[in-house]
Amino acid sequence: MCGITGWLDWDRDLREQRQTVQAMTDTLACRGPDAGGTWFSARAALGHRRLAVIDLQGGVQPLTDAGPQQTPQAVLAYNGELYNYRELRTELQSLGHHFRTESDTEVVLQAHLRWGADAPSRLNGIYAYAIWDTRAQELTLVRDRLGVKPLYYHAHATGLFFGSEPKAILANPGFRAELDTEGIAELFALPAAPTAGHGLFRGMREVRPGHLLKVTRGATREVRYWQLHSEAHTDDTATTTAKIRELLTDTVERQLLSDVPLCTLLSGGIDSSAITALAALARSRAGHDKVDTFSVDFPDSATALRPDNWRTTHDAPYVQAVVDHLGTRHSQVVLPDDDLLEARDMVLRARDRPGWGEMDASLYLLFREVRRQSTVALSGEAADEVFGGYPYFHAPEGLAATTFPWLHGRQTPAALLRPEVRAAVRPEEYTAQQYRDSLAETPELPGEQGSQRRLRQVGHLALTRWMPPLLDRVDRVSMAVGLEVRVPFCDHRLVEYAWNIPWELKSLGGTPKGILREAVRDLLPPQVVDRPKSGYPSTPAVRYTEVLTARMNDLLADAAAPVFDLVDREVVRDAIRHGRPLPSPRTAPNPVGGLDHLLQVDEWLRAYKVGLR
Repeated sequence: MCGITGWLDWDRDLREQRQTVQAMTDTLACRGPDAGGTWFSARAALGHRRLAVIDLQGGVQPLTDAGPQQTPQAVLAYNGELYNYRELRTELQSLGHHFRTESDTEVVLQAHLRWGADAPSRLNGIYAYAIWDTRAQELTLVRDRLGVKPLYYHAHATGLFFGSEPKAILANPGFRAELDTEGIAELFALPAAPTAGHGLFRGMREVRPGHLLKVTRGATREVRYWQLHSEAHTDDTATTTAKIRELLTDTVERQLLSDVPLCTLLSGGIDSSAITALAALARSRAGHDKVDTFSVDFPDSATALRPDNWRTTHDAPYVQAVVDHLGTRHSQVVLPDDDLLEARDMVLRARDRPGWGEMDASLYLLFREVRRQSTVALSGEAADEVFGGYPYFHAPEGLAATTFPWLHGRQTPAALLRPEVRAAVRPEEYTAQQYRDSLAETPELPGEQGSQRRLRQVGHLALTRWMPPLLDRVDRVSMAVGLEVRVPFCDHRLVEYAWNIPWELKSLGGTPKGILREAVRDLLPPQVVDRPKSGYPSTPAVRYTEVLTARMNDLLADAAAPVFDLVDREVVRDAIRHGRPLPSPRTAPNPVGGLDHLLQVDEWLRAYKVGLR
C-alpha cells in the first residue's frame, strides 16, 4: 500500500512550495518505504510514498499520462490495490488506450481519462486516490466503497490540503492542530462509533466511504458513487450458501495477487480460518507453496482468560487445529507486557490520535513481526459486521435500546469531563443526534417490520459506525510498519449480497454467522467451524496495569497536565484511589482500557500541541 498527499491552491504558485510539500510527503514514508515522488504545477502539487507490491519497477508515482517532456492531461497519486485491474486493462486496450506499465495505478489513471467520474464504480479493490485534471483544473479525491483506505482533507479559503493520514496535513503550516466541542465529543463520547467524515481535528474531514470529492475554483462538490440497496432475497439456503462460497473464493483468489511475499493472519476463528483455507486451496490449485500464517498471543493468556460475551475461548488450540488441518507454515508471535509498553508511543504516532492502548500496541508488534517475512497479509476483518457475528446482534436489551446497541448500558469516557466542558459538549445530546442521523441513512426494505427491520438497522450501524474505527486501526497500525493488510470480507460484491440475506438465514441453525459457517464447513475442522465468536485477545496486563497506574499518579500530581483541561482531576483521582476502572473507549471488557485512553489523550495533546477551541 502507499501514502498520498497534496495541496491545491488557487491564489499561490505551488511550485514555490516544494519544501512544504516534500515535508508533507515525508511524513508518510512508513506507508511507502520503497520510493517517493512529487509533482508540481502552479495550482496543484501531489506527493506520493510507495510500498511496491505489483509491477515493482513500473509503478512509480505520481503518475501522468504523458512522457517527461509533454504536458499531461491528468496526474494521479494512488494508494490501494485494484483486484480487477487486469480485466479493466483489457477493456481499456480494446477501446484504444495504450499502457506504459504493468501497474494497477495506470489502469486507474486511464479509467478516469475514459470514464471520468464513473470510473470509481468500475473498480474492485481498496483505494484512496487523488487525480488532478490539468485541462479542467479540477481535483478529484476518491475513497473505496467500505472505507478500507483512509483519505483526509482540510478545505481552506483558497484551496485544500489532503493526505492519507492527518500527519501529512499537520505538516503544512497552514493547518493548526485544534480540538473543538465536536472533536471532544468524538474523542470522549463516540470513540466506538465515530461520525463518518469527521477528522477529529477542527477543520479536518475524511472523504466518506463510497464518495468522491470534486474541487474546482469556487466549488467543492461531494458525490456518492456507491451505496447499499435493500431488496427481497429470493435465493434458497443451498443457493445462498453456494453464492457466498463462490464470492469468497473469487475474492481470495484475486487478493492473492502479489509480486512480494504474502501471508494470512490466523486467530482460529471462523473468519480468518475461512480466508486461510481458501488461500491454501487456491495456492494448491496453482501449484504454489504452503500458506504462511501468523497468530498473536501473550504469556500466561490461557490461564488468565476469564470468558465473557466478547472473549469466549483461548485462540491457540484452534489456531493449531487449522494449521494441522491445512498444513500451513505457522508462526506464533508472543508479546510480553514490556514490549507493549514500549510500543505505545509508536502506536500514538501511527494513529495521530488516542486509540485503544495495549490492543493497538499488540497489533503493531504482531504486524512488525509479520513484516519481517511478508509484505502483504490477508485478514478476516469485517466478517462479523457483514454476517452479524458480534454479541450486540444477539442481545435483546441492546437491540431494544434507543442508542448504538454496543453502547447500551455502558459508561463512556465522557463521564470524566469537567462540568463546564460537559456543558459545552453536551455528549448525551451529541450521541443521540448522531444515532438518529445514522438510523435515517439505513436503506429500508419496503414492508419490513419488527425484528427484521431492527436487525437491518443494526447491520447498517455496524457497517457504517462500528466497522470504520476497526478498519482505520488495522490500516494505520499495519502501514506504520510497511505491511499491506487486505480484507476479503470487504469485497463490495459480497457485502451487497450478504446485506439482503434474511436474518434467519444469516443465523442458519440459530448460530451467529451460520450461513458463513455452512459455506466453508468442508474446508475446516468441526471445532473451528462451530467455535463461538471470540474477540481479539487481550494481555493479562498485570505489569502493564501497574506501570500505567503509576504513570497516572504522576499525571495527577502534574498541575500543568493538559488532559485535565478537559477531564475532572478529582473524579479520576478518586477512581484510582479506590481501584475503580475508568470508563473505557472500547466495548469489549478491559480493566485497563479507560486508564490507557486517558494517558494517551494527555500524551497526544502534548505531542501534537493540540489547542482547545
